[in-house]
Amino acid sequence: MPTLGNLTRRSALGLVAGVTLVIGSPARAAQLPPIKVSRDTGCQCCGKWAAHLEAAGFAVTITEPADLPGLKQRLGVPSDLAACHTGEVAGYVIEGHVPAIAIKRLLDSKLKATGLAVVGMPVGSPGMEGGTPVVYEVTLFGSDGRSPFGKYRGAEQA
Repeated sequence: MPTLGNLTRRSALGLVAGVTLVIGSPARAAQLPPIKVSRDTGCQCCGKWAAHLEAAGFAVTITEPADLPGLKQRLGVPSDLAACHTGEVAGYVIEGHVPAIAIKRLLDSKLKATGLAVVGMPVGSPGMEGGTPVVYEVTLFGSDGRSPFGKYRGAEQA
């Protein structure tokens, strides 16, 4: 560990980068918009997905609407992408087990889209932890169609 007397350029840069990460992370978390999660009554994976989002710095509220399919339809979720839970964040719809890093990337990109979706319940995806994580795709969807937004394993980009 270098002391102030023998600080090299590399160790000084590392120190500055470390301080930036420590200081920058809480500031970024404070800037994240809240996410409203609507779920099926009694769904266990939905609560786990919400906990993943909270751990990533999002403030999450969970509701159990009487007409979840109707909500999805009003929000523009295609029926073949529908999951047991739907998130709403900063004007975007998040359907299924989308990892927080994909949501943050969408928010940073400000893409014109309805939102992101993960089809099914991939093993190891946020909310579906346990077992050997599989690689799965996050889909960007909207009025212009659909496109791949990235491949993920667990909560990380693959």
